[in-house]
Amino acid sequence: MREGCVLDRLAALGVDTVASLPCDRTQEFCALIPERFRAVNLTREEDGVGISAGLAMAGGLSVLHMQSSGLGNSLNAIMSLTVTFGLPLPVLASWRGVYREAIPAQVPFNRAVPEVLAALGIPYTIIRDPEDEGLIDEVVSDAYASMRPHVGLILPSFWEGAEEACPAEQPFPLRTRESVLDYRRTFRDPAMTRNDAIRVIAAALDGEVVVANIGVPSKELYAANDRDLNFYMLGSYTQATPIGLGLALGADKDVVVLDGDGSLLGTAVLPVVAAEAPENLTIVCLDNGAFGSTGNQPTPASGLVDMELLARAAGIRQTCKVQDERELRGAWESRGRGPTFIHVVLKPGNAAVPNIPLAPEEIRERFVRGLRG
Repeated sequence: MREGCVLDRLAALGVDTVASLPCDRTQEFCALIPERFRAVNLTREEDGVGISAGLAMAGGLSVLHMQSSGLGNSLNAIMSLTVTFGLPLPVLASWRGVYREAIPAQVPFNRAVPEVLAALGIPYTIIRDPEDEGLIDEVVSDAYASMRPHVGLILPSFWEGAEEACPAEQPFPLRTRESVLDYRRTFRDPAMTRNDAIRVIAAALDGEVVVANIGVPSKELYAANDRDLNFYMLGSYTQATPIGLGLALGADKDVVVLDGDGSLLGTAVLPVVAAEAPENLTIVCLDNGAFGSTGNQPTPASGLVDMELLARAAGIRQTCKVQDERELRGAWESRGRGPTFIHVVLKPGNAAVPNIPLAPEEIRERFVRGLRG
């Protein structure tokens, strides 16, 4: 049973988590993952890049599994997060579009995947036949030994002739439930800027791990309270909460994400947070209704979207809305076990703060040192 042999190899390498968005060519493999590993089911491939980064910094060994078309969704996150900070990321990609492909839409991007990866300097290994099974070990081992991404492109021919690993009809979770929502909120004219809110939280930190969103939010946190336990993002738009989720799944410490309305509107990670339900995760949505770091252009959340309601709809039950410093302090002090979502309504504006004088490797090294204690 080839799928089982691959899973045996991953277990022997010490892998503890597989984040996955399935491909129909790897149905049996995907069905067996939860029996052997913590399985994090994704709704968008690039969120797996951030989750894997958080798990790696917390000391875990994860593998990201996806269809090769998902690499197109993930390349910026891989380059601006995994490569920039020198983090391991083994990817097992079901390589579509080149072998007995019946779907025309799979061909244009996927046939060019090796050239795309080569142009970006991302190592890749092609796994064609059952005799190549040992190459999977090399993909995973190299990613962790060299602290870099490494993509295993697994052709459908690799799985051909394998014994069925599971029945055609898989048991499916019961979906019978009642969905009831009694929700009413009033938005007041914002009293705080993002910097005001960050300073309130920074003053209250007591051992929590913090992931700060890209751009000015990271610089504002650095100016307010620089700590080894702060992870300052330098790129990888939308990846703050995925990184925080990975950290929360892999670490015992409380994890706080300082995310933004624009970033959270661009991700699909909130249902994954709800499904994984880490009790040690708090997401602080700093909603200034604007893309602050790029000139305060309005987001859809500025006058239409209720970010707290969005979190509720995604399945997160511990939520609240705060609109001044007193309410923020109260929400911070009263938060229980999570996941918790604190929606902070803000006015636009950036503080005049300097750039963070730390190289990406310095940010990673001191963060990991502080995290692992």
